[in-house]
Amino acid sequence: MLTHEENELLTRVTGGAPMGRLMRQHWTPVCLTEEVTERDGTPLLVEVLGERYVAFRDTDGRLGLLDELCPHRRASLVFGRNEECGLRCLYHGWKMDVDGNVVAMSSEPEGSPLLNKVKHRAYPVKEWGGFVWAWLGEEDNVPEFDPPAFAPTEDTQVAIVKIRIPCNWAQIHEGQIDSAHSSSLHSSDMKPARVEGASADEQAWYRPSTDKSPRMQTQTTSYGFHYAAIRKPIKNAATHNYLRITEFIAPYMSLIPPNNNYNVASVIVPIDDETTAFHFVAWGGQKCPSTEEWRRFNHAQPGVDLDDKWRSRRTLENHFLQDRQAMKQGSFTGVPGIPNQDIIMWVSMGKIVNRTDDILGASDLAIVEFRRLMVDAARKVAEGGEAIGTQEPRTPHARIASREGVYPKTVDWRTLVDTSENREAAE
Repeated sequence: MLTHEENELLTRVTGGAPMGRLMRQHWTPVCLTEEVTERDGTPLLVEVLGERYVAFRDTDGRLGLLDELCPHRRASLVFGRNEECGLRCLYHGWKMDVDGNVVAMSSEPEGSPLLNKVKHRAYPVKEWGGFVWAWLGEEDNVPEFDPPAFAPTEDTQVAIVKIRIPCNWAQIHEGQIDSAHSSSLHSSDMKPARVEGASADEQAWYRPSTDKSPRMQTQTTSYGFHYAAIRKPIKNAATHNYLRITEFIAPYMSLIPPNNNYNVASVIVPIDDETTAFHFVAWGGQKCPSTEEWRRFNHAQPGVDLDDKWRSRRTLENHFLQDRQAMKQGSFTGVPGIPNQDIIMWVSMGKIVNRTDDILGASDLAIVEFRRLMVDAARKVAEGGEAIGTQEPRTPHARIASREGVYPKTVDWRTLVDTSENREAAE
């Protein structure tokens, strides 16, 4: 359990909170590329870390991210005209380009010196791996963009589920790094089978283990931590372990152990203290699904399962449309879709879960590590220190990968994680 002060450090990201300041020292995924594809298209409201921005693609195809409110009289640019390489405010016709230059002031006299004196705040952006990434930190200290682990190359195939969730970011992250819950909550979708390693088809995921109580071991890294969930395999249980190694890359990302067809990651970005943009990513591998296939598999299709704001039609108020008859017929949860099952747990905890009185067990070792790591990291930033994962030498994210498989008991799982840190330690 945490103290109230520790829980505040962990969860709060707005209003200059240390955790929000920590996150701004990283490139932040602020929206999906598919949301801003059209040149001169509808401007997009972007909400992240308690702030509001506007994204747009101009006539030449350049992407811009600006503060939402016009610098003139503070009207929202989300309703502006996206035309002729700029975003024009409806109120008085002030127009900004993707770099924040004010290129027109319809309400001012021709030749007004004010035109060259005003500049709107614009943010560096990078399109990569299906996301728009933005630098929301100090303007004069923009680091080079580091490709994310789920898209090590620009042409890596990715498929992304996006859901706007009405709860705090940290309880979602705790769910994503919690390997133990999958044997219960997702038991209708992650099925034990006599397979050599994790596998998948269009109906379900399969694992070579019936063990519901894994042993946990963790190791801290410069970018976060990784841990192993060690289970008894169905075959050769006396001599082998089934290992599932998860990576937490602070502050936004977890790499979930892959299956035989593709890799899996989650990208979790706070909208504010009580709302989160959750992304479930399939990527790479031999047979990565298309975005449409991935969203259908996870029952997270816009217009079907989600509304036009990425909000699930399954809510606390409608009991998440849980089907009790389906539960009697074999469904463990009565809700289809792996993310939808998780969302019930995350949202039912409340907007921000009270960690001062929860009771943790042996299977919660990764949760304990996440809380300790991120509370300490927030304290360091509050004291003027650097954010976790930003100190040199850094491990390039493209080098980090989750693992799974059946291995002899003599194998130390730490030797399977191929990062520069482990190689240096071994040498």
